[in-house]
Amino acid sequence: MDDLKLNVAQRLVNMAAKIPNNIAIAEPINKRGKAVRNPYGKRTYRVITFKELDQDSNRIAFALRHQGLVPGMKLAIMVRQGIDFITLVFALYKAGAVLVLIDPGMGISKMLKCLRQIDLDGFVAISEVQAVRTLMSHWFPHAKINLTVGKRWFWRGLSLSQIRKQPFGEAVLTETRADDPAAIIFTSGSTGPAKGVLYTHRIFDTQVEEISRRYKIEPGEIDLAGFPFFGLFNAAMGTTAIIPDMDSTRPASVDPELFLEAVEDWKVTQSFGSPALWNRVVGYCCEKHRKMTTLKRAIIAGAPVPFSLLERFKECIAADGDIHTPYGATESLPVASNCASIILAETAQKTRSGSGICVGKRFDSIEWLILPITDSPISHLEDVQPLLPGEIGELAVTGPQVTKQYVTRLEANALAKMIDSSGRIWHRIGDVGYLDHLDRFWFCGRKAHRVETRQGTLFSIPCESIANEHSDVFRSALVGIPETLPKQSSQSNDDIVRQQDDSTPDSFSLNGQSESRSFLKPVIIVEPFADRFPKTKSDQNILTQNVLRLLQNSAITSSIENVLICPKFPVDVRHNAKINREKLAVWAAKQFSK
Repeated sequence: MDDLKLNVAQRLVNMAAKIPNNIAIAEPINKRGKAVRNPYGKRTYRVITFKELDQDSNRIAFALRHQGLVPGMKLAIMVRQGIDFITLVFALYKAGAVLVLIDPGMGISKMLKCLRQIDLDGFVAISEVQAVRTLMSHWFPHAKINLTVGKRWFWRGLSLSQIRKQPFGEAVLTETRADDPAAIIFTSGSTGPAKGVLYTHRIFDTQVEEISRRYKIEPGEIDLAGFPFFGLFNAAMGTTAIIPDMDSTRPASVDPELFLEAVEDWKVTQSFGSPALWNRVVGYCCEKHRKMTTLKRAIIAGAPVPFSLLERFKECIAADGDIHTPYGATESLPVASNCASIILAETAQKTRSGSGICVGKRFDSIEWLILPITDSPISHLEDVQPLLPGEIGELAVTGPQVTKQYVTRLEANALAKMIDSSGRIWHRIGDVGYLDHLDRFWFCGRKAHRVETRQGTLFSIPCESIANEHSDVFRSALVGIPETLPKQSSQSNDDIVRQQDDSTPDSFSLNGQSESRSFLKPVIIVEPFADRFPKTKSDQNILTQNVLRLLQNSAITSSIENVLICPKFPVDVRHNAKINREKLAVWAAKQFSK
């Protein structure tokens, strides 16, 4: 193992020495669910400087070590986005703990099932979570280090408020190695059961280095953190993190006025958010003729970004600003990046005609290859012959920010990880596409979402891009259903929206009968813009026929003969943007079997 000494919390220590009095984090103050404002109507914020953040995290780390925390212990952190969350993360790093991070949007039942797979040593969590942990203590028998953020009810352990009342002990920074575990982060579960991914200090440090260098982020900038994890990167880069007044687990429900108020109050220069968040904020800006004139760098990720959003977005930010679209996965992030100025000028038209989405050029630390598509394990990279530019296959990557293993659902390691002759681990992302002559990756969809038909293989993104050209279509989804279906009980269009279970199978299944991916019937499902949804059966027929005409006029989609309309697609819990095609496939099959 590499003996390089590295603790990612050192980056905060460095920033506290370099810019001690700069504001590190600002979060809006609410009382009884309402914004607190000063006599002039301005929003009030709780703030903390880099020096204070460093000292506060030291105090917490010292208390945890005094309580019995030993480096390497695994603690789940379940705290709302804000100053406390960021402070606690750095405190845990300083104490040498391994953080366990999971998206609360997946629901308490799924969270508990995921966390049960890890032998947790404790919880750093809000009162409600600690109550559940106490009641379910038989699931977490070794969870002895517990810190409550909020009031302690009927359990023992530390409380954050008590720690902050104690006299400061001493600075804490556990000496860890670069490849020591730093965190276990669960995937969102949007394309299969959630898996725990092992992160090391090297991975986090590389992410900070690559992101700051690629986007030229400098200490002193001001970021509006529309995604909680980016607040952690901000503290490590010396950037002020403004916490938006929103439910971070439901970015699509953001209040645009409150979001814009934060941009204006703090003269925000940068912001990260999902397409669902930005679609709402940018739509509001266009409707109200508002601009974010200080915003020079917007980062949008989590799902493919519609060109219409990029075009409108460019009109809402600083004249010299741009929108960046980083690409990667929980297991390998960041991998590549593109920007709106290049997309709209150079690659958009190719995407519209079915060439896939150009996600841009790889980060300096990444190497990548395109492998032949297979659903079988590949143990050694040398066992397969990489494809040539222009040939569609599965993307595999390696680099210091690429994770080496899953620590839950261990069977997934064989399907996702390979080793090369030099001993490096490669990750099979599960995305299909091709490299062009400029070494840019063109994303054509998830491998699991390809549809094998009698006429050949169809890939989701190229097919959906053709359907999305209809002016009434907000987004579309390619699915495959069995060619012959049994009759089913009726199900309304709204039923698919209400289904929120992400534990969907990798293969199509109906009535217990597993169906092969080969020889499926391709179906395009469209979600119209809400204000353009066809109100009558006749209008619906007109829309489906018009979309079908677009499909049949393209060589890529000419074999697709079926179009369905769904009022609202099921999406992932993390970004509210990735389409759950597995659910839509089951729903589509039921429409044809009525």
